[in-house]
Amino acid sequence: MIAMKSFSRIALAAVIAVPLVACENMQNNPKQAGGTLLGAGLGALVGSQVGGGKGKLAAVALGALAGGWAGSEVGKSLDKADKAYAQRTAQDGLEYAQVGQTKAWRNPDSGHSGSFKPTSTYKSADGQNCREFETTIYVDGKQETGTGQACRRADGTWQIVR
Repeated sequence: MIAMKSFSRIALAAVIAVPLVACENMQNNPKQAGGTLLGAGLGALVGSQVGGGKGKLAAVALGALAGGWAGSEVGKSLDKADKAYAQRTAQDGLEYAQVGQTKAWRNPDSGHSGSFKPTSTYKSADGQNCREFETTIYVDGKQETGTGQACRRADGTWQIVR
């Protein structure tokens, strides 16, 4: 019991530390800070899906730390133009691509690139049109891959929900 309480405190400290480190980096490199926060959030989300019972907090903490590190590495190099290319490609892919069809983007100025591929289409419990997807980003020869879900808003745009 004491060991679990100690681990819980360490895990909580780790989850709190990631945003603090990201905020410290915000002045020096906002791309890295944003990548750290996004990666930590996605990592914590994945961790929450993996862990169970008392191990769930540990899985969330480890996911946040791992995701924060990976996001920081990608964020070091992605700029606003890269993000704009990726977002346009994602919106286009969600709207027009068939399941399994890959849409690609490339920023000629930075050399960074990526792809977006819808993997399934379905209706949510409340009747929204939704799609699952895979996305890959290539930065400085490193590949980062992720998955998620997006649902169409009332205004016709797509919102990533997971």
